[in-house]
Formats: sequence, C-alpha cells, structure tokens
Amino acid sequence: MVFDIDGTLMDHAESARAGLQRWVTSLGHTMNHDIAQAWTAAERRHFTDWRDGRITFAEQRRRRLRDILPLLGEPVETDNDLDEAFEGYLQAYEAAWQPYPDVARSLASLQGKSFRLAVLSNGNDAQQRKKLSVIGVADAFPDVLTAESLGVAKPRPAAYERAAAALTIPPAQCLYVGDDYDLDVLAARAAGWQAIHLDRTGQHREEGAITSLNQLVHRLP
Repeated sequence: MVFDIDGTLMDHAESARAGLQRWVTSLGHTMNHDIAQAWTAAERRHFTDWRDGRITFAEQRRRRLRDILPLLGEPVETDNDLDEAFEGYLQAYEAAWQPYPDVARSLASLQGKSFRLAVLSNGNDAQQRKKLSVIGVADAFPDVLTAESLGVAKPRPAAYERAAAALTIPPAQCLYVGDDYDLDVLAARAAGWQAIHLDRTGQHREEGAITSLNQLVHRLP
C-alpha cells in the first residue's frame, strides 16, 4: 500500500499558510488574502514546472519569491539572496508541519494487519523524508520513493512503473492512496495500479472515495 504525503499524511496547505504568515510578518508586513492567493498560485505554477523537468528545484523556489516579493515591496535581488530569503520561509513552513489527526492510528492499524507500506511523493527526496520524520511516521515507511529519486514525477506513468519495479511488486497488486484525483488516482489507475481517492473535503464525491484514513482501515480485510 503506497501513500502520497502532502494533503494525505501531512496538511501541506495549512503548513504553507502558517509558514507564509509567520515569514511575511517577520519581514515587517501584514499578511492578507491577496498575498496568500498569490503565493499559492506561484507555488502551484513553478512546482509544476519543476515536476515536468523544465527548471531545477532551487529555481522553482526562486521564481516563487520573484512573484511574491514585489507584492510586499521587497527587492528581488541575486539568486543567492533569493536562496537566503527562501530559507526564512522554509524554517517557518517546517515549524508548522503536522500530521492529520487520523494518520498515526491508521498506519498502526494497517501495520497490524501486515500491510507493507511505502510512500510515493512528488518532491525533493531529502525534504519529503524530513517531513515523514517530523510528523512521526518515518518508521512506518521503509520504502520512500520520490520524483527526485525515481527521476520522474506523477502523473507520468513512468513514476508508477518505476515505483512498482523498485518495490518489486506487480502494478496490479499496488494500491495508491492520495488526495489529488488527477495525479494520485487517475494516473495510478492508468499505470495499472489500484487507487483510492482520499477526499478530505468531501467535495469530489467519486464513488469509492474516502474522507478519512480511518475509513481505509475499516474497508480493508
């Protein structure tokens, strides 16, 4: 059984919101809705460019700052300055990392049922491993696969194909659990995996979707 991280095990959206607010405040500015929306849009746009191989991981961070700093009236300077500035946000973001309330108990229950657990996540390998450690679930996942370590990101079929090969499990026997319907559900199924949509907001309403990992535990034998 393979899990996504952000939006599945860890509340990335809330961590990013809290981290952004703390970072903006540390620069002497007041957080507002426009800044929050601009940051979310910049993150989505530039992370997608990294995911699709168009820019480096460091560059997607710099581009996010190039979008947001002018809104704060802050100068956009050299790459080194941008890297240093992003560290300020990163520290605030990491300080806000928390697992969803249903995670620890659900993973323990799945381990008790002898399921082999793994992670497949888009993202930087070191950061994603750090997330698992900080939210207290690293020991549940002996296998951690990321876009960086596999050399390809979801939703490309090769991400799922390489993950199954790394786990030495046939694709049809792999079950993916994630919050993004396109990247985690449709893409996994297209690669021959089984997939369950974790729709924590209950807005998608796909048949078979779950709104909590507790439901996953009760559904499985």
